[in-house]
Amino acid sequence: MTVLWINLAVVFSLAYLSRYFSRTLVLNGSLISIKPNKLLAICTIISFILVAGLRNNIGDTPFYIHTYNITNFTWDLVKSQDDMGFGVLQMILKSYSTDPQILIFTTAFITNALIIIGLYKYSRLFDLSVFVYITGGLFLVTMNGIRQCLATAIIFTGTKYIINGNWFKYILLVVLASFFHQSALILIPIYFLVRYRAWSKATFILLAFSIVIVVGFNQFSQVLFSAIQDSQYGVYSQVNEGGANIIRVIVFVTPMVIAFFGREKLREIYPESDFIVNMAIVGAAFMIISTGNWIFARFNIYFELYQIILISWIVKVFRKKDQKFIYYAILLCYFAYYYFENVINLNIVYRSNYLG
Repeated sequence: MTVLWINLAVVFSLAYLSRYFSRTLVLNGSLISIKPNKLLAICTIISFILVAGLRNNIGDTPFYIHTYNITNFTWDLVKSQDDMGFGVLQMILKSYSTDPQILIFTTAFITNALIIIGLYKYSRLFDLSVFVYITGGLFLVTMNGIRQCLATAIIFTGTKYIINGNWFKYILLVVLASFFHQSALILIPIYFLVRYRAWSKATFILLAFSIVIVVGFNQFSQVLFSAIQDSQYGVYSQVNEGGANIIRVIVFVTPMVIAFFGREKLREIYPESDFIVNMAIVGAAFMIISTGNWIFARFNIYFELYQIILISWIVKVFRKKDQKFIYYAILLCYFAYYYFENVINLNIVYRSNYLG
């Protein structure tokens, strides 16, 4: 964990300085936006890329390394795969180098660059988003679910299409991402669901529906797994490792509760927040469902980035004199969660041939 702790300190410090030396845009006496320092933000991205890209373990990384080593990627093989985009990527990379580290570094580069750029654009407190990206566990997930997180990062660049209502470009982007992980296609119907005002009747129906699924999970899972048994995800029907950690569910749902009570102030300071909140709510619904089977938490990867953005804004819904306290309280709580989850619970060990 030493490298991961050092990275947390480095990126948070860089992101904090980036916000400290930010550029405030004001028009006719009104605050338009706050742009963190770009150079320091780029340095933040570089640290993420180096740590993620130079690893040789964590999650399914050894599996990808082994597959890259033993596979001769040809067009016939690529066309036979469900996720053709990832096969094409590996075929191109292997034409340049047989060292599997090039695959790990390239995917880490694309994933983290796109994610941090998105957090830079949409977060109110860039440093807080960077901190939660690590301590909330998503950064570690990007080193485990490589293909899905690559698809997530690609779709995340289309956040502007959700806000602007450009469904055609958003769907094209989702289709592109699905070539790396087919589960990305779930974002197509989700787009039309989240285009409504946050905390409307549709919101509460969605949350109620997720609770009903948890209560009747055995019946729901039988129907779902029967539907996907002939697909590449049919293997999930054999997975029975219990539900998601309840602490993780609470950590994810708590910002939703705060956003609900501060919804009017949030709309006032961030007019586009409805779409961000709705995406985070969909993620919360998947987290609630995952208490029946942890595999449903995998779908939450597509929505967790919006929760991170939301956390960076909810600090500002509190009274000005309380905002500093809330900011430090979030840092403390997420740090404690990160220590519990990765040191005590998972006992994460980071290994690299380059970083020691």
